[in-house]
Amino acid sequence: MKVLLAEDDRDFGNILSQYVTISGFDVTLGRDGKEAWELFNQGKFDICVFDVMMPEMDGFTLAEKVKEAEPGIPIIFLTAKSLKEDIVRGLKIGADDYITKPFDPEVLILRINNILKRAYSSTNDEFKVSDTVLKYNTLELISGNTKEKLTLKEAQLLKYFIINKNKILAREDILTEIWGEDDYFLGRSMDVFISRLRKYVSEDKNIDIRTVRGTGFILEEINKA
Repeated sequence: MKVLLAEDDRDFGNILSQYVTISGFDVTLGRDGKEAWELFNQGKFDICVFDVMMPEMDGFTLAEKVKEAEPGIPIIFLTAKSLKEDIVRGLKIGADDYITKPFDPEVLILRINNILKRAYSSTNDEFKVSDTVLKYNTLELISGNTKEKLTLKEAQLLKYFIINKNKILAREDILTEIWGEDDYFLGRSMDVFISRLRKYVSEDKNIDIRTVRGTGFILEEINKA
């Protein structure tokens, strides 16, 4: 699992990064909000841990940008303040947890594990259509000879398509199911995610994620000759 950590305190950031790494995670460390935002756009992450008070771009602003780009990604805030208004603002942005400094790094590991367990748990790990297999709990996609590591939102969306294969899904139903609400701007984000999924499964010639004009989308499984 990949963690994006944003912490401007150099010593504390190094300690946290090392601790999270030895706990089994792949950690990328940004030294301020601007650098963390650039790192976010360069890779795929399963969870974000952001300090609130940072130069260049504070943690709240960073989280808002991240959530706009990928609404479903879990975020934990680290803060030296425990003001109610800050906590409320963080939760409104969509934070999954809020840790007040100082804290034991083990607390962060426990919070990360708990959030990831909730976010990625599934009674059925594998979802298959044609020669394409989604391993949901590990966010792995195998399609033909191609293997991809998906984000949580990509996996949720593909899982929904596979479960409902050969059914026309209305845009508003997809948005409500995966993003929690039917919103124009979320719809634009959804279109980007669907374009990515089409690319990921392009080697499997027996499936097609097709746009149904005026309605929504359908994942079609083409019968093999």
